[in-house]
Amino acid sequence: MIMSRRAKRMERHHKRAGRGPAINLVSLMDIFTILVFFLLVNSSDGEVLPTHKAVNLPESLAEEKPRETLVVMITGSDILIHGNVITSIDALLQETGTTSVKLGKALQAQASPAVSAGETQAPREATIIGDREIPYRLLKKVMATCTQAGYRRISLAVLQKPLEEG
Repeated sequence: MIMSRRAKRMERHHKRAGRGPAINLVSLMDIFTILVFFLLVNSSDGEVLPTHKAVNLPESLAEEKPRETLVVMITGSDILIHGNVITSIDALLQETGTTSVKLGKALQAQASPAVSAGETQAPREATIIGDREIPYRLLKKVMATCTQAGYRRISLAVLQKPLEEG
C-alpha cells in the first residue's frame, strides 16, 4: 500500500513521540555531587577541640557539647593558649602566689576589647584541656589565673564516656 507524504510524516512523528523522555545524566550527577558535599560539610555533630598527642583527657558522662572559647592546654611540659607556648609548667609552679603573672598577661591579651560604660559585657569563657595526670595544684593555679583575668566561665575538656546500660 502506498502512503501519502502526510501519512509518512505522521507515522515518523508518532514513533519519535512514543520513545519517552530521555534522562539527562549530567544534571543528575551534578545534583548528587552537590548533595554529597553538603552532607560531608554538615555532618559534624559538635565542635572538635584541638588536642595534643601528649594530653590524655579524663573520661566523663557529661552530655553538654563544647562551645567556642579560649583554649588553655596543659601538656606534660608547657602551657599553651590556642597552640602558642606561654610558659613551662616548672616555671609556673615555681611562681609564688595563687596565680601566674605570665599566664595572666597572656590571658588578658586574648581578652576581647573593653566595653563602653553603658553596655554590659558577656562573661568570658575558657576551656582548659589537661592531661588526667597533671597535679591538682597546677590545675588550681591555672583556674585561679583564668578567674583573675576575667574568665568567669571555666570548662574542663573531657572525653565523653558512653552510658552503661543496665
